[in-house]
Amino acid sequence: MFEPPWTAPTEVIDALKRDGEAVLAPSSLAVLGVSASDLDALKPCWDDLPPDGYLKDGGRYRFRRHGCFVADGDALTLQPHRAHWQPLDYNALHGGIQRWFVPLATEMSESPAWRALLLGLARTASTLRGEQRWFIEAHPFRIDTSDGIGRPTPEGAHRDGVDLVAVLFVGRHGIKGGESRVFEADGPAGQRFTMTEPWTTLLLDDARVIHETTPIQPLVAGERGWRDTLVITLRGGGFQGP
Repeated sequence: MFEPPWTAPTEVIDALKRDGEAVLAPSSLAVLGVSASDLDALKPCWDDLPPDGYLKDGGRYRFRRHGCFVADGDALTLQPHRAHWQPLDYNALHGGIQRWFVPLATEMSESPAWRALLLGLARTASTLRGEQRWFIEAHPFRIDTSDGIGRPTPEGAHRDGVDLVAVLFVGRHGIKGGESRVFEADGPAGQRFTMTEPWTTLLLDDARVIHETTPIQPLVAGERGWRDTLVITLRGGGFQGP
């Protein structure tokens, strides 16, 4: 497994502008106004994720919730629950349909650590793109190996149609695989690495790069394993919709 290409906290914006990506170590999350120990309080929420009923490959390996927020300066507002929607241009497998997922648990959406994280990401997006309101979608995921294989990104390498993507690694148990891959959207250069430290955070300039995560398999055949992540997207101008 390749270690992530760590980014110094003082160089996050420069790295995003130069490479389209930055990888924060758990010890560096103060740049987002939060700490790994603060976020640890959210971990129990991953044990209560309903199954994703929209997988077109027939899989039963993905569990998730979904929530939407608007960040405006220092204000963060939970929005009325809405469908998650992506155009086919960005998600050829699951795009073009309204997907209604179960809302985030209250323990997550009302946590002070959650508020600090989302506002920290909004500040990062404003530094990158200019000060504005940010329309935020949050997706806690669990991918498991109950059927022998789990696919974190069944749509393959993709963009999300937003301005900034944050992928926070929460944990893994009894699996192999799950390598993160980031490539130039318009070139051959790329990175591959495996996130193993909880709260490692991958930031992506969605206009510049595409990303994917390789499938996971159980370390011991027949035994269930899983990989937990939190994906947060920030978009200027409004939420995506049909």
